[in-house]
Amino acid sequence: MSSRVSRSPYPYLLAVFCAVFLISNITAQKGVQLGPLITDGAFFLFPISYVIGDVIAEVYGFKAARRAVFTGFGIAVVAVLSFYIAIWLPAAEFYDMDETFSAVLGLLPRIVLASLTGYVVGQLLNAWVLQKMKDRFGTGNLWARLIGSTIVGEFADTLLFCSIAASVIGIDSAGAFVNYVLVGFVWKTLMEVVLLPVTYPTIAAVRRAEERADYRPA
Repeated sequence: MSSRVSRSPYPYLLAVFCAVFLISNITAQKGVQLGPLITDGAFFLFPISYVIGDVIAEVYGFKAARRAVFTGFGIAVVAVLSFYIAIWLPAAEFYDMDETFSAVLGLLPRIVLASLTGYVVGQLLNAWVLQKMKDRFGTGNLWARLIGSTIVGEFADTLLFCSIAASVIGIDSAGAFVNYVLVGFVWKTLMEVVLLPVTYPTIAAVRRAEERADYRPA
């Protein structure tokens, strides 16, 4: 069994999926303004987690996708707790970057809550919608399932994150709030469309690899 697992792409997809979310959880602390557009520092990376989530849900099904989501959630919680413990520990006399360290890694509770809530709800909706569309309409029209599930998941994710963390990241007006939600939602959905030429062959390659490995996560 160990040799079959080592040949399966699933552990690698899971590792990248969790890493992308963990990194995004840190970079999302920074509010970013590009001309009139308001977003956060994770806008360029976080959409990749939805692409990987789509691959996992399409190839392995909703249960495996749900497992990946909760694994990422658990890793993020451990990371945040580790940050707080490291901040709490007394700094050595020679270490003069304690305030900077705390400012960078001292994720505000509301940011953590917003990020984790949006992530869990958005990713689970993404995987659930993709699977339901597959059950209802069959395996054809993969592009419609990928985009449709992303629209639902990304909108829920962006709306929840901004609703909880708006004041923390500097959003202080209704206009800025709408701008943030719409920009984030449109950008992430557009990324899904742009990456379709990559997602399609990735799904096919993972399926072929699983056939060779003869392995499926339970």
